[in-house]
Amino acid sequence: MKTDTADQHWNEQWANIEQDSKWLTPEADVKEWAASIKPGARILDLGAGVGRHALWLARAGFEVTALDAAPEGLAEIDKAGGVKTVESRMHALPFEDSSFDHVLSWNVIYHGDEDILLRTIGEIRRVLTPNGSFLGTMLSDRRLPHELAKAPGHEISRNTWVFDSPGTDKMHPHYFCSAADLLALFSGFEVLKLEDREHESPGSFHWHLTMERL
Repeated sequence: MKTDTADQHWNEQWANIEQDSKWLTPEADVKEWAASIKPGARILDLGAGVGRHALWLARAGFEVTALDAAPEGLAEIDKAGGVKTVESRMHALPFEDSSFDHVLSWNVIYHGDEDILLRTIGEIRRVLTPNGSFLGTMLSDRRLPHELAKAPGHEISRNTWVFDSPGTDKMHPHYFCSAADLLALFSGFEVLKLEDREHESPGSFHWHLTMERL
């Protein structure tokens, strides 16, 4: 069973992106992270969407590559220009070892089951230089009861859930984890920062993590 299918939903969203969409505004966490990075560093934006972070990082003077499995998002980035775009799956990155100084993946890598996630994390580590940083988010298991209160769901494999929520990406597999799960998944990384907090809506808990490749 194929589980990394959420790009189908997001490809439709990117094809009809509104000019006032929140998905066009860079996250404050990303800006803060970028301030600690050496100018001109090579950054991979893994799951770049329509480029809200990739384009901002490029304007800030970094060498940015935007990767996504949804071509409509990459087309929006290409319209703006200044960023190399690559269409690919997150668990099979088409780059050589140590190709990037840093990797960013905001609200992306939890779209799939544990096998997809482990392969993706392995790829992130492979393409990072030693001591390179990773900034990302994961879904917290504290969020799961809130999702189940909104729509029926079932666990298709360990920590991986789909929900009867038409019109949303929650119909596709999502991975929810505890802190212990997360630390086990990111073997080969040193934790620099780890925080579980809500996003814009009540119960929307995400892990915010900054890791360093060992």
